[in-house]
Amino acid sequence: MFPNECRVLVVDDMAAMRLRVTNQLTTIGFKQVEQAGNGQEALDLMIKRKEENNPFELVISDWNMPVLAGIDLLQKVRAIDDFKNLPFLMVTAEGEKEQVIRAIKTGVSDYLIKPVNVDTLHQKLITVWKKHNP
Repeated sequence: MFPNECRVLVVDDMAAMRLRVTNQLTTIGFKQVEQAGNGQEALDLMIKRKEENNPFELVISDWNMPVLAGIDLLQKVRAIDDFKNLPFLMVTAEGEKEQVIRAIKTGVSDYLIKPVNVDTLHQKLITVWKKHNP
């Protein structure tokens, strides 16, 4: 499982959802969680934290957002060498097979359908950790 000191970025255009996921992460034990309101804000923050030598170690992102959608963020993240292996969990209401396949082809670590509860999130994080730390 991810260490509690792991730096996590939660990306969602809905402040209430960002807060909900952040609170769930805190319940699980995470201590360093930041938030971004869209994919572009997230990407800018990821680059800034990397330049500060304090990079994120996990991204949890919504799919549907203005400015830069989560799937587009994922595509950009996977194109940057420093982020190409970064654990990335997509949390979204989009559960259609085609979208899941698109996310997998784009390089998502795992996929979680809203609404999310703390136990399901915790189990998905264990799965993502194992995928990135065989």
